[in-house]
Amino acid sequence: MELLINLAGGVALLLWGIRMVRTGLTRAYGAELRRLLAASGRSRVKAFLAGVGVTALLQSSTATALIVASFAARQVLAGTAALAIMLGADVGTTFVVQLFSQRLDWMSPVLILVGVATFLTVESNRPRRLARAFIGLGLLLLALQLIGQASAPIRQSESLTFVLGHLAGEPALAILLAALLTLLAHSSVAVVLLIASLVASGAIAPSLALMLVLGANLGGAFLPVLVTLRASPTARRAPLGNLAVRALGVLVAAPLVSLVEPPLAAMSGSAAQLVANFHTAFNLVIALAALPFIAVIHTACARLAPERAFVEVAGLAGIIVFRGALDSPVVALSCATREALRLAEVVQSMLARSIEVLADNNDALRKEIEAQDDVVDRLHEAIKLYLARLGTRELYAEESARSFEILSFTTNLEHIGDIIDKNLMELAAKKIKAQAQFSDAGLEEIRELHARVVRNLELALNIFVSGDIGLARELLLQKKVIRDLEMRFAERHYGRVGAGQPLSIETSSYHLDVLRDLKRINGHLTSVAYPILERAGELAESRLRMGAAPPDRETAAASATRPAEPKASGPAVEGSDLSGTKGMAPSR
Repeated sequence: MELLINLAGGVALLLWGIRMVRTGLTRAYGAELRRLLAASGRSRVKAFLAGVGVTALLQSSTATALIVASFAARQVLAGTAALAIMLGADVGTTFVVQLFSQRLDWMSPVLILVGVATFLTVESNRPRRLARAFIGLGLLLLALQLIGQASAPIRQSESLTFVLGHLAGEPALAILLAALLTLLAHSSVAVVLLIASLVASGAIAPSLALMLVLGANLGGAFLPVLVTLRASPTARRAPLGNLAVRALGVLVAAPLVSLVEPPLAAMSGSAAQLVANFHTAFNLVIALAALPFIAVIHTACARLAPERAFVEVAGLAGIIVFRGALDSPVVALSCATREALRLAEVVQSMLARSIEVLADNNDALRKEIEAQDDVVDRLHEAIKLYLARLGTRELYAEESARSFEILSFTTNLEHIGDIIDKNLMELAAKKIKAQAQFSDAGLEEIRELHARVVRNLELALNIFVSGDIGLARELLLQKKVIRDLEMRFAERHYGRVGAGQPLSIETSSYHLDVLRDLKRINGHLTSVAYPILERAGELAESRLRMGAAPPDRETAAASATRPAEPKASGPAVEGSDLSGTKGMAPSR
């Protein structure tokens, strides 16, 4: 019993050390790593190398998979590039195993000392986050020492020797056991390091260790698939392709272990180094073998995860994340971003199809759109609760700001869903019941305004993912464009009513309300630009002209009795929020 407790304590410290390294580096360089991945999609080689580099720092292929999935869902990354990054991520996870297969026990107290001293004495955020990673590295080395000491008595235990000896004769069982252990630990790196420590102490034979390494790699490929299980089909394809490649690699490599072990052992200085070299070689070989066929693999995955209509996923709501996501803010925010984009896809479908209901009096489609609003409400509620749970963790300023951006974005999307459901579709129901039809000119105006709002929704989604300042300025300038269009179309409608056109008179209230609601929807969309422009210093503090003070009651009363004076020119730009008002979404 004491042996198992000591071994379990060492494994727990190992997992905690890996977590500290991951969270420290993601908090220090998370934004830069996301931008690197987003910019790497121009070629599969660059994408592969970006996956290697980012995951070598994060030490979590699952974290990389979540970031990639959120980019793939919005087509920021092509499917082949996303899969290339995943293959690179598998190679990237081998770096820390290679590092800790060396004799670095002496570095443990040094790393912990440097990390704690830096954390306690430095006030800057980034050095403190790097100090956290140093402490994690020190704990990793300490954990490996504890595991080695705890596992030494296994060689004298007849019962454990018997079990492990039997497991060595069942390679399939060994692979499945290691895969299951990896799923439970949520870290293939931790399991491979545990295997290396056990084989170094002589607790298990090298041949069994290599089979267990194959199982850890298989389990590590399952994790991203489980995490993205309820994501959009586009987001799921890269993890599925990666799982297929690794599973095929395990099937091919398992019978060859006995042939590969002698030359690898001759090249390795120790049993732990043998495990590390096999782990690296396996991932590197299958990645290089798969890269030339990446387009074929992605096509096959597209058949396994085809695009689905929104009504098919109407029953799915809530965020599916792996157990440790909330402990890593960058990973957790990637999960929330993915779900926000999923919510946006539903709203995008509702808005795009609403014009068919308004134009053609399609009552069946109206009911489908109203049902989609229930999906929007459930997703919004799930995201809100998830971010509330994340808010109880220790977050840095930029992480807290991103959490607020996601919440604000999804809240505005939920408002848009309500406008479509409670306003546009109710107007459509009344119009259908009255069998009314818009005039040709009126319908053309509604179609034009609707098309512009749909384009602005697509622009808002791109800004939410990329944070591009130029696109944010473009979107905010669209606020005045839409307002001017709404006023112009309303004036034209009044002209047709005044001219006595029957269809315009009959649908006057419907027409004006549709124009107003489309403008309100656009107002919610432009809210995504405010935080980005505010951070960049692109917004002024107020739209009021400088020096204008609010009048007192007597002055206001006196001015009410005087005729209006001509407006003076000033620095304020009427209708342009780039000069002032910021952050607040329009009221519902």
